Amino acid sequence: MRNHWWWRPGWNVGRRFYTWHLTFGGQKDVHRFAEQYRTALAGAEGLDLVPDQWLHLTMQGIGFIDEVNQADVDAIVEASRARLAAVPAFDITLSAPILDPEAVLVPVQPEQPVRAVRDAIRAAIGDVLPEVPEEAEGFRPHVSVGYSRSEDRADAIGQALDAADVQPAAARIESAELIVIHRDNRMYEWEPYARVELG
Repeated sequence: MRNHWWWRPGWNVGRRFYTWHLTFGGQKDVHRFAEQYRTALAGAEGLDLVPDQWLHLTMQGIGFIDEVNQADVDAIVEASRARLAAVPAFDITLSAPILDPEAVLVPVQPEQPVRAVRDAIRAAIGDVLPEVPEEAEGFRPHVSVGYSRSEDRADAIGQALDAADVQPAAARIESAELIVIHRDNRMYEWEPYARVELG
């Protein structure tokens, strides 16, 4: 494992970032699933386990709040309303996590509707900004249930995952959220900025 919380370029304590996520407020089955994995992983050293409040599926960043004009952000929200109205709401399933060097990742299926939301958001950003940040390729829809905070061996985490008997979770995705995020406290925490409904 390696420490997920190293300070990536541009990030520091107190800095905030506009990004789009899918979040899971009120999604009881996702919360059940996450709690069971938190319990299974509680004895494994070196993990920061994600509480229900901060469960998320990362979608698409816009930029640091001190580098993006707020009028552009508001225009992106309006463009997203038009584009996401054409994307139907959908269901996803969260199943067995996989161990990444920096996190415990839960793949999301099916991927296609999640990608459709991201594509619509990227198109909305392109309606407003001359360049869309972040790469279109390499996107892996997933939800993290824990982040590595150390460079310890992964054996205990892998064993805990192998021993866990957790049924998959279902979630209904009806909106995308633009949030203002930070990582000051060794966790991704945020304030909501805008919620955009799917069609």
